[in-house]
Amino acid sequence: MTLLIALIEYYFKWCGKEWEAGNRLDRSLTKSNNWVSIYLVAVALGLTTLGLVMLFSAGAVRGAQSLLTKQFIWLGISIFVGVYAAFMNLEWLKRRAWLIYGVSMLALVLTLVPGLGIKVNGAQRWLGLGPLRVQPSEFAKIGLVVILAVYFAARQREIKTFMWGFFVPSLIIGGCCGLIILQPDFGTCFLCGAVAATMMFQSGTSLRWLLPVAGLAVAAFSVLVYFDPVRIRRVTSFLDVEANAGDSAYQLWQGMLAFGVGGVNGVGLGMGRQQMHFLPEAHTDFIFPVIGEELGLISTFSILVCFTLLFLFVYWKLRLSTKLYEYQLALGGLLFISLQSIINMGVVTGSLPTKGMSLPFISYGGSNLMVTFIFLGLIINVFRKMDNPQGLQPREI
Repeated sequence: MTLLIALIEYYFKWCGKEWEAGNRLDRSLTKSNNWVSIYLVAVALGLTTLGLVMLFSAGAVRGAQSLLTKQFIWLGISIFVGVYAAFMNLEWLKRRAWLIYGVSMLALVLTLVPGLGIKVNGAQRWLGLGPLRVQPSEFAKIGLVVILAVYFAARQREIKTFMWGFFVPSLIIGGCCGLIILQPDFGTCFLCGAVAATMMFQSGTSLRWLLPVAGLAVAAFSVLVYFDPVRIRRVTSFLDVEANAGDSAYQLWQGMLAFGVGGVNGVGLGMGRQQMHFLPEAHTDFIFPVIGEELGLISTFSILVCFTLLFLFVYWKLRLSTKLYEYQLALGGLLFISLQSIINMGVVTGSLPTKGMSLPFISYGGSNLMVTFIFLGLIINVFRKMDNPQGLQPREI
């Protein structure tokens, strides 16, 4: 993701676009109509609606009514907090950054306490909240983005130094990723590390520190995967899916079959076979192959285009931002949404090793849906301030 952003920046400069808020073309595209925010809302509502429809289809033999009821509850909460995030005072959020980070770290610790954390499939990642389950690692993403945005904005003059530009933020990131990997959740740990490293790079942290440490982190991550029987089996089966189709690569093989059966136009909504217990996680991590089977290549490609345009439009408009805090806040949210969608689609198509990770807006799961809407709200909030820098600010809450 860091390399992708660097290439996009290089392309903008190569085309003669200046990295300044005064670019005339950018201003002509981002005036009061706020077309990017309108696109964000449209994509969120469209993909969420598609997710509900596919959840009903994918959960047909798993108790669709129960799944839909829970997802509707989470969706209502998510829309509420998303709208709240879009209109809240970002300075209020800034003053409470350390509190938010501390609470999110405490929640991660509580998941590791016997009797409090809920273990599913060998991973202890959830806390019970009445009839619902909450995944603290999802909300830790918000704490990580907020604290890094506040930290880098406060240390702009020292960002090139080793202590304040690299060592201290590495401790902040390491604390979050360390607790997540103890659950264990290798995928979310990698996701948080990748997003945080990109935020460091965008803030001005020198690559002479980032690259060696990133290499060491990848090496350590690889060693942990190697000595974990479950995860190393996922990697080896990913390298030869067909040979392991009846064992460790069963889920991936069924997902790939779903894409093949669906073809261009799909077999029809509700007519797919993979959700009939052939695909174990048809309503969560592997809902994308169900879409491919029932609605075909046209729909899956449209989803890919939606996420691609979301990233490009938001990142293009962020070039107008003149405040590092707001820029980092929106960038962190954008990276989490975009990179998670890339990983999910890469996994289910056999391009990446199998890892349980939700497809934003579409997959079943309340915690991820709520966090995605919060990030979306924060991005829109940043754009609102950019479009109306001298307007009235929301009153403090």
